[in-house]
Amino acid sequence: MKAMVLEAPNTAFVLKQVPDPQAGPGEAVARVRACGSGLTIQHVKAGRTPAGFPLIIGHEIAGEIVEVGAGVSGIAAGDAVTAYFYLSCGHCRWCLANLEPLCDNSGGHVGRNCDGGYAEFIKLPARNFIKLPDALDYKAQPAVAGVISDAIATPLKVLKRARIRAGETVAVFGAGGGLGIHQVMMAQWARTRVIAVETKSEKFEACRQAGADEVVDASSGNVAEALLELTDGRGVDVAIDYVSTTATLEAGARALGKGGRLVTLGGAGQTFQVNARAMLQKEQDLLGSRYVSRSEILAALELVAQGEIRPLVTDIRPLEEAEALHEKVEKGEVIGRAALIIG
Repeated sequence: MKAMVLEAPNTAFVLKQVPDPQAGPGEAVARVRACGSGLTIQHVKAGRTPAGFPLIIGHEIAGEIVEVGAGVSGIAAGDAVTAYFYLSCGHCRWCLANLEPLCDNSGGHVGRNCDGGYAEFIKLPARNFIKLPDALDYKAQPAVAGVISDAIATPLKVLKRARIRAGETVAVFGAGGGLGIHQVMMAQWARTRVIAVETKSEKFEACRQAGADEVVDASSGNVAEALLELTDGRGVDVAIDYVSTTATLEAGARALGKGGRLVTLGGAGQTFQVNARAMLQKEQDLLGSRYVSRSEILAALELVAQGEIRPLVTDIRPLEEAEALHEKVEKGEVIGRAALIIG
């Protein structure tokens, strides 16, 4: 099969012919139609996230099952599928509680600890494949179908994790990024007042079009003050931080109002300080949110299939242009999401 291979971190992709994968017991193989190209996998390519090389990256796939191994039930050849990113065990207390991101026996990640979707075929544990709804036309729009498992599912989980309610004010830090802009969309879908916080002026209008009621220019460095001014001093109900530097996390915490919730989702993952007295007196929450459960992917797929929301995929290219596409992802030049068409 044709595949884009990374021989080592921080190197260019190499287009190769590699052996087609064969499904072993408990495994399945899918033909890949498209695969999303997000910052998560760019971190692997750039060497910022450890992984085993040589490696085929990519996990946001849309395709169909072509082979199942012994002992596999629930999926069959011809089923349209996407993939679950985490290689969770499926039987620990966390997996059984539908909290797979907290799996005690995690085997790592698709496209990091096993080969991923930048190839014509992908082999995974069968439980890592999730069926696409019949109403989702993945053949006509494979890139859209592929990115749902991250771009829509992750913000959807945050709505639940942060207990976001209609009428609340939600600030999204890094709102112009691939996940941030979809968080803006999902917060607007949830009928909240959305304030986009972004440093790149060329992304301000995209944030507004995605549903932001206001945009705060974070390059000024006075983000907390701006958020407090926009809320007449009350503060925001929820601050969602896709950047997670010390500066953004502390600004988000300072901008919280009574009962406010601060959510961090990876990003830089830096250490920060908060005012414990303010947390006590205002009964505020600090929350972390890691990827999603399978059920949250199913819910996200249904939302798109029903026309409630649609991923913003603005740069779609053939597999052979993976290097050029990742250069744009690295520079933060993609509005929404990017994807590769495989076959």
